[in-house]
Amino acid sequence: MSRINDDMEAEGDRNFVTAIARGFEVLRCFRLDETTLTNQEIASRTRLPKPTVSRLTYTLCKLGYLVQSDATGAYRLGAGVLALGFSALAGMEIGALAKQEMRKLCSGPNPYVTAALAERHRLQVIYMAVRRSNQAVSLTMNVGARLPLFYSAIGRAVLVGMPQDEREEMLQLAIREHPENEAVIRKSLGEAQEDFAKYGFTTSFGKWRKEVNGIAVPVEALDGDRIYGLNVGGPSFLVSPDILISEYGSRLIESARMIGRQGTG
Repeated sequence: MSRINDDMEAEGDRNFVTAIARGFEVLRCFRLDETTLTNQEIASRTRLPKPTVSRLTYTLCKLGYLVQSDATGAYRLGAGVLALGFSALAGMEIGALAKQEMRKLCSGPNPYVTAALAERHRLQVIYMAVRRSNQAVSLTMNVGARLPLFYSAIGRAVLVGMPQDEREEMLQLAIREHPENEAVIRKSLGEAQEDFAKYGFTTSFGKWRKEVNGIAVPVEALDGDRIYGLNVGGPSFLVSPDILISEYGSRLIESARMIGRQGTG
């Protein structure tokens, strides 16, 4: 994770409030498989000085976004973060229709698929809604799961759906944060654009995680102010690239049309 001061949004921007950005950077440190983090662990991930982190965690505790353990001194996310999350979900005007379409996708010919809707946050996409098949063997990612923007099918769908200037901005941010992976990042974006031109959707067959196959499409919000990604995928040993392309590609494209702006026409 890069320093806030290196973020492209902060460079030369007099309206950018670094203290607020650092507070959110602390909250972003927490992952789904972790319960608590110490100040030292947060400092290591944010690359912020430990005294700065201590002041930030103290403030976030006072505001209810973090809770400190009396026993260990470590921190966990507080109810304030959950309230923000639910407010974000409530603000999704396409949520109900998306759930209906995801239910249809999971009723298709393969009983092991999972469908999800995601929105971009920096260099990740975050699941806002998830629908699983009824089979026990399916992907176990839930609402709030974070996937890489450049390597997952759903992240790639968001990328190809962006305006050119925003896509270039994301490319430069990714290269700045991971300069050692520039060639891989550029190749991944090229693959996403080629797939979308060829199929009408993006793919990731073992590119993000070896055991996961998926395809995805961009979905424009009803008000046109943001791009979501809609995907279908599953465990690679049960959901093959061939069945995703042949059986789910056209279904996915139609679902995106129904959910997005065209579905209102």
